[in-house]
Amino acid sequence: MVPRPELEDSSGDIQKDIPNMNEDKSVPIAAAHSTMALTETEQEQDDPWDLPELQDSGVKWSELDTKGRIMRVAITVTKVILLLGCLYMFVCSLDVLSSAFQLVGGKAAGDIFQENAVLSNPLAGLVIGVLVTLLVQSSSTSSSIVVSMVSSGLLQVSTAVPVIMGTNIGTSVTNTMVAMTQVGDRNKFRRAFAGATVHDFFNWLSVLVLLPLEVATGYLYIVTGLLIDSFHIQSGENAPDLLNVITDPLTTSIIELDESVISGIATGDDAAKNKSLIKIWCDTFTNTTLMNVTVPSEQNCTSPSLCWTDGNLVWTLKNVSETYNIAKCHHIFVNTNLSDLAVGLILLAFSLLVLCSCLVIIVKLLNSMLKGQVAVVIKKILNTDFPFPFGWLTGYIALIVGAGMTFIVQSSSVFTSAITPLVGIGVISIERAYPLSLGSNIGTTTTAILAAMASPKETLADSLQIALVHFLFNISGILLWYPIPFTRVPIRLAKALGNQTAQYRWFAGLYIITCFFVIPLFIFSLSLAGWQVLVGVLVPIVVLIVFAIVVNMMQARRPEWLPSCLRSWDFLPLWMHSLEPWDRVVSWMLDHCCCCCKCCRVESPNEKPALEEEKDSHALEIYNPVMNGKGDAAVSMPPIIIKATSL
Repeated sequence: MVPRPELEDSSGDIQKDIPNMNEDKSVPIAAAHSTMALTETEQEQDDPWDLPELQDSGVKWSELDTKGRIMRVAITVTKVILLLGCLYMFVCSLDVLSSAFQLVGGKAAGDIFQENAVLSNPLAGLVIGVLVTLLVQSSSTSSSIVVSMVSSGLLQVSTAVPVIMGTNIGTSVTNTMVAMTQVGDRNKFRRAFAGATVHDFFNWLSVLVLLPLEVATGYLYIVTGLLIDSFHIQSGENAPDLLNVITDPLTTSIIELDESVISGIATGDDAAKNKSLIKIWCDTFTNTTLMNVTVPSEQNCTSPSLCWTDGNLVWTLKNVSETYNIAKCHHIFVNTNLSDLAVGLILLAFSLLVLCSCLVIIVKLLNSMLKGQVAVVIKKILNTDFPFPFGWLTGYIALIVGAGMTFIVQSSSVFTSAITPLVGIGVISIERAYPLSLGSNIGTTTTAILAAMASPKETLADSLQIALVHFLFNISGILLWYPIPFTRVPIRLAKALGNQTAQYRWFAGLYIITCFFVIPLFIFSLSLAGWQVLVGVLVPIVVLIVFAIVVNMMQARRPEWLPSCLRSWDFLPLWMHSLEPWDRVVSWMLDHCCCCCKCCRVESPNEKPALEEEKDSHALEIYNPVMNGKGDAAVSMPPIIIKATSL
């Protein structure tokens, strides 16, 4: 610190005016700061996308005694057990959440699939795939419905291709909602939401390129058809149950569903509409007997040789199956009198509560465990590239790891939702989370391929072709948006959205509602009105969006090529090109209507004091040393302080 200056004898004029001043006493004053230092401090801003350093605030291992080391080991083991238990409950809650959504909207999803005339429109098929996957919260379930419709002849494989693309989009909403649990911390929320939406942007961009290509050329349908024809594939075994072996004991004790009801509704079975999705009998026996039955006419006979008449009745031989119930299921809703909707809402609230609680505990445990050398080692393993010239292989290794982990847990939603909190707390970078998410897309399709190979021989080709369409779609998307670094557009878009949602946190909820509900429902409604209405409404909107994107890019890179009026959007009202006016409206609504949601405001109460303190730390205080003397003069004359804040 710069030493305080002492009062010199040369200040005689002032000393004469102050008679009781002691000349030999030094008066302390605050240290001076240079204006240049203040300016440099303002300019040194940390990159919000840099991984934070998780400092180890505890006592070093070498400084602990025997009792302290035993305590630390015991605490660490307890945290690991608690972390594994929370991960287990997290996965189970996702399974129960999927069942709850099926109870609430499963029959509606089956009814949506019955609109075969609408499904013939590729764009309508796409949004139907999105909406159905949102309703049942499982791309595997929605894909199985499509497979059952194709195998029953209600849907052609070429018509089902856009629906499969839609299921790929719908399954990515789960990890986006999981990112909302970290909304309390601005930087964590920025990273978590970007890490989740990078999966969304990949799916949307892949659809924007591959759907028009599929409509124009039938690329996916033709290539997968050639693969099916070239390989003489025999029916195989069921897909292996890996994670389900661990989670089923808990989830099946809560709820079990009869998913054949949704498929029955989709395939036009009127009896399925009156059935409950809640499974009552888990152990049944089906007996098939060849019996004489009456049919309306000879055309309904099983065979001309097995058809005869007796008076006005037409008889034929037919296999009649009769199912005998042996044992009931053991879940808690097996004997309930509640409707499917009521049970679904109860399970929805319960699973969301468990899901959010587990995520909060997982984040807290990871923050406490990943410190010091442990954090350094984990970050190096996950985020360090291979040495030159093999650095380009790192992303592909991450892609394979993502595919393998998703194959193990048998759900891309579970895997991407599990890595989202890790991106938020800074253990995994968004550049590494991107290939992991792409690998999860591949992993979930391999499970579908194995499941399709277990289909009966007569439906094996169609079932396997649809699974291969899903696989080839994701492979094509990876080839478009990953191998060359400048084509990794989803990362840049996710970071831009992360910056916006960190500044305006309410925008994250608006993004989820708009992209996954409003837009698909809007397009589906237009599809019901006919393709003429769909084209007439969507084409002007698409042209306007493309124009705005092109102008924005030219404003950033070549503004001189634009007319002077288009070099900025200032000619428009502020609410049309800025979120600031909308933010004031949302903040006012939250202040007056929802006091518990104040954390969604741009500046939370905890952040304002920090900002004011930061501003004060940049202040330059100048003390008048003459007026800070001791004695009577000091009492009668208060100190003079001049504050100058850096700009």
